[in-house]
Amino acid sequence: MKKYVNIIGAGLAGCEAAYQLSKRKIYVNLYEVKGIKRNPVQTMDTFAELVCSNTLRSTEPANAVGTLKLEMQKFDSLILKAAYSAQLPAGGSLAVDREIFSGFIDNEIRNNEYINVISEDVGDIDPNQITIVASGPLTTPKLQTGIQKLVGSDYFYFFDAVAPIVKLDSLDMNKLYWKNRYDKGETKDYLNAPMTKHEYEKFLEELLNSEKAEMHLKDEESLRVFEGCMPVEVMASRGKETLLYGPLKPVGLYRSKEDKELHAVVQLRQDNAAKDLFNLVGFQTNLKWGEQKRVFRMIPGLENAEFIRYGVMHKNNFINSPTLLNKHMQMKSNPNIFFAGQITGVEGYVESTSSGIIAAVNVARKIEEKELIEWPDTTVMGALINYICITSPENFQPMKANWQIVNTEGLNKKMKKILKKEQYSIKALKDIEEFINKYKI
Repeated sequence: MKKYVNIIGAGLAGCEAAYQLSKRKIYVNLYEVKGIKRNPVQTMDTFAELVCSNTLRSTEPANAVGTLKLEMQKFDSLILKAAYSAQLPAGGSLAVDREIFSGFIDNEIRNNEYINVISEDVGDIDPNQITIVASGPLTTPKLQTGIQKLVGSDYFYFFDAVAPIVKLDSLDMNKLYWKNRYDKGETKDYLNAPMTKHEYEKFLEELLNSEKAEMHLKDEESLRVFEGCMPVEVMASRGKETLLYGPLKPVGLYRSKEDKELHAVVQLRQDNAAKDLFNLVGFQTNLKWGEQKRVFRMIPGLENAEFIRYGVMHKNNFINSPTLLNKHMQMKSNPNIFFAGQITGVEGYVESTSSGIIAAVNVARKIEEKELIEWPDTTVMGALINYICITSPENFQPMKANWQIVNTEGLNKKMKKILKKEQYSIKALKDIEEFINKYKI
């Protein structure tokens, strides 16, 4: 009789975990509710849908998330294979066509002989069954109840937002220009909308005075937002120049010396392979849809923009991992239950996927009756898990990949920043290779 591992959620972490287990010839029951009902931000029927940005961020090894990708490729990551198969030009970033990306993963999962897909809104989680909970930040109310039975009150939330998407042929190309920041990449992949000081100040005034969509909060809830995916109107409220040091910064986008007169620049990034849809970079928002059209059409070149998708805000749930999980992604109170993905407090597509690899490897080792293993904290994969498991539980907040959380003790810190980061990357990749060889992963 076949023994199955249960995985709840066919998002990035869940699909990656299922794939990693299948590679080790372990059977999986993959539970996904999407076939029954979608959450508020889903638009596709396929697995691993990217509902926020369409970029998996930097591919440069000097950037921690770039090194994280290189580490994950050593484990034959399904999500990264899908990303590179759906890659769009985006300078030094890994941007993807959402439909091609999700379709690639969906096809791989549904046609895998070791993976049994079950459409179900899971409620109770059987503590006697080996299970990976990878339900993501938009967990259904029914499953939230089941998780809360397991974790008690150690359950948190924050609010996240997505950016609008516009049609290229509705834009005034006479007012826009193609350029990557600092001319990174071989091709010019970003559309840029330059603003004068007067245009910026008028835009800022209307943005701050715009109507926001109503959020139906429970009595005990407040509107907490994640710093790394903050609504543009919240960022603007922090000061007149905040956006100028964030998504509207003009640095690295000048075309000539005269362009240094520019006060702000809005960037648009390709969102699909057909190159006819573009998203507004950094413009996650909770404005009412009519207000998005009115205010964002004040951006030069977007006066007649046709919006294919408006920005929306949604609630993300995550557990208090420092209290609940060990560094194997396993519950301290129940060795059969593992967690992976954004619900653990890692933030970002790539980070979520990497936690799925770690959970799957340790589940496989548990089934094979081998010791469970901790990733070295000198690697980005290991540093992320180390952070979410040992940071202060009182002030626990989601974390993206960055060099500050990586153990760089013993390395030369007295060099230029870029050389220092390259050194961190070399060490991380060396250590992940040794780790893989040591445990024959």
